[in-house]
Amino acid sequence: MQPKLLSLVCTVFLGLLVDDGLRSLAEAREFRLGTAVSMMPFRRDDQYKAILAREFNVIVGENCFKFDAIHPQRDRYEFRDADALVEFASANKMKIRGHTLIWHNQLPEWLKEGNLTRDEAIAALTNHIETVMGRYKGKIWAWDVVNEAIDQAGDPQHFREDSFWYKAIGPEYVTIAFEVARKADPGARLYYNDFDNEAKDEKSDAVYRLVSELNQRKLVDGVGWQMHISNAFKIGKEHRDNIRRLAALGLEVSITELDVRLKLPANRDALAKQARTYGDVMRFCLSEPNCKAIVLWGFTDMYSWVPQTFRGEGDALIFDRDYAPKPAYGAIRESLSKLTPGLSR
Repeated sequence: MQPKLLSLVCTVFLGLLVDDGLRSLAEAREFRLGTAVSMMPFRRDDQYKAILAREFNVIVGENCFKFDAIHPQRDRYEFRDADALVEFASANKMKIRGHTLIWHNQLPEWLKEGNLTRDEAIAALTNHIETVMGRYKGKIWAWDVVNEAIDQAGDPQHFREDSFWYKAIGPEYVTIAFEVARKADPGARLYYNDFDNEAKDEKSDAVYRLVSELNQRKLVDGVGWQMHISNAFKIGKEHRDNIRRLAALGLEVSITELDVRLKLPANRDALAKQARTYGDVMRFCLSEPNCKAIVLWGFTDMYSWVPQTFRGEGDALIFDRDYAPKPAYGAIRESLSKLTPGLSR
């Protein structure tokens, strides 16, 4: 069976179920299931927005909260797109994640090329966090305060030294960012977010050390696992060990950017394996009490960052390019529908 035909078959069998959407099942379990939002279809495509509201109870801007988008010039902020998402979330009784306040990528030229002194860089960081969080105080459920500060190599010093913020301020920038964020909106959940930190290994050890230090000062509430994964991924003991040591610190975990990319063209077996992977991740999160949310990095293959980033790969999401549910959709639905031993929220 061809992938296109398989999606059509899924649509027939899931048709009545999709009318209720994944959202109703997630909310019955008091679970947060979300997706990243691309602003182009959000502005132009009513079907895109209808699926958002039906299937998910959490949204996050794919790009519109990032530094270069929301603070393009030193003395100018651009809130139009972020405001639209916050208003949509409020109107549809959804939670919203703020992604991301401080990151080494997607920075405006005025900041990167401004030859700022250390004090000026701290002032820029502080002003940015206070202004953005202040505008949305009480409206954002959780913020990725700092994104990807850890060196992929798992260096004992653990910080990414090529980051603008590290070079301008030093390793203290992470703590400073969390201190400012905690004061700016004490009611928001504050996250450290990173990739390749879900398994217990060198990199997650470095993340653990960092959040342990922040946690001692009551500056962090959770750790985000991005989980841009391939079809070969499997949940193992190393993932449970990692999430449970974070739980022992009193920290929650959210899977913040989930997608499961396939080699193209995808066939029936690949789509079935992708479904098992999505189901496996969902069951894992539901079975760990401190796993509070799963957020997909988009929901339709029509609007996905994967093909532009991973050559020869794609079809990473749970709806195809025509908004037909894929087997992965059914796997998430099945996982949400079943009672999960050990679930306590």
